[in-house]
Amino acid sequence: MSVLVEFAIFPTDKGESVSSYVSRVVKMVTESGYPYQFTPMGTIFEVEKMEEATALLNRAYQLLEPDCNRVYLVAKMDIRKGKSNRIVQKVESVKRKIEKGEG
Repeated sequence: MSVLVEFAIFPTDKGESVSSYVSRVVKMVTESGYPYQFTPMGTIFEVEKMEEATALLNRAYQLLEPDCNRVYLVAKMDIRKGKSNRIVQKVESVKRKIEKGEG
């Protein structure tokens, strides 16, 4: 099974620049060993089980909770049985179609 997750998490009580808080979360995702992509608007990662996805989101919150009074988190999930490596395959599929003029 493949669970693709796109999420963003940051404190809303720390002013305009929250990159130091976001960097904590991205570092944790990096160290988790799961495949991921960091984007300007959030982070995408892929795991095999829903429990792994929610555990990683919980760990992200736990990194911010000690010194943040208000945290915003938004997450989207795409869960598909019988597939893996979709973090790469979904993008490659679209690129191939564009190259063939199907887009």
